[in-house]
Amino acid sequence: MKAIVCSKFGTPDTLRYKEIENPLPNKCEVLITVKACSVNFPDTLIIQGKYQFRPEFPFSPGSDVAGIVEKVGENVKHFNVGDEVVGFIPFGGFAEKAIVKVKDCFPKPKGMSMVNASAFLLAYGTSYHALKDRAKLKEGETVLILGASGGVGLTALELAKLMGAKVIAAASTQDKLDLCKQYGADEVINYTEESLKDKVKELTNGKGVDVIYDPVGGHFSELALRAIAWKGRHLVIGFANGEIPKIPINLTLLKGASIVGVFWGAFVQKESKKSLKNIQQLLTWFVKGDLKPHIDRTYSLENALKALEDMMQRRVKGKIVIDMEL
Repeated sequence: MKAIVCSKFGTPDTLRYKEIENPLPNKCEVLITVKACSVNFPDTLIIQGKYQFRPEFPFSPGSDVAGIVEKVGENVKHFNVGDEVVGFIPFGGFAEKAIVKVKDCFPKPKGMSMVNASAFLLAYGTSYHALKDRAKLKEGETVLILGASGGVGLTALELAKLMGAKVIAAASTQDKLDLCKQYGADEVINYTEESLKDKVKELTNGKGVDVIYDPVGGHFSELALRAIAWKGRHLVIGFANGEIPKIPINLTLLKGASIVGVFWGAFVQKESKKSLKNIQQLLTWFVKGDLKPHIDRTYSLENALKALEDMMQRRVKGKIVIDMEL
């Protein structure tokens, strides 16, 4: 099978598109023919050796997959060859075939395209876990979303609105903010042109925001935290800015606020029953038409290196996807 292969840590140009052996599932796994795999920011970190874990070489990046079951392990009872599925894997998705643990594999809803399916689990799963389980978001609260036009940012925007919150979307360009408005943002902030802290204070009449959804990091994290409301929750999603912030911890004391870590991958493994309920709810909302993934662009598998480069350079709005049919 063809795959994008990482044989040493580095930038996308160090990866290779090549022929490798087909993987084989163990007794609790399924082998799927991959039809689509979305590109997520952690993919750019894992190939550089900057992620929470380091796979053994060689490996393929890619964690959000959609495809058709080709083989099932002997203990797999509720999937059959030919079933259309979505799955989450730590790596291995940028390939024509991939192994998925049965507990991380789900039936693809009818009417959901393979491209949309591959763009769904990680982004929406992360945002729903963040807002529901970690922030315990209440109807009527105000959420500030940094990097709001990105892959997880837009899903957080959709879900926060669906959960009854007011949303302030922050992004770096006007076209990104325009997209946020299309997805229901109540207010927008261009944080390259306006003071993030001052604008949040202005938009909330001095109260501050109840929840900060922060996949960006860098100096924006502290600026946002300085505009948090009493008993607010600052959700740490990731560091797309490339810098892990050093926060003056006295800010949490002054506001009675909490800094809350969000690691959806660990949640899926450690609290699988809760994770399953979340995923079922998200898929139900999709079927009802309440959630609509924004697919910015698609790429062929051979052109996946360009997709990773676009992600690293923050040239993406919403999601980008490797489409095996191209």
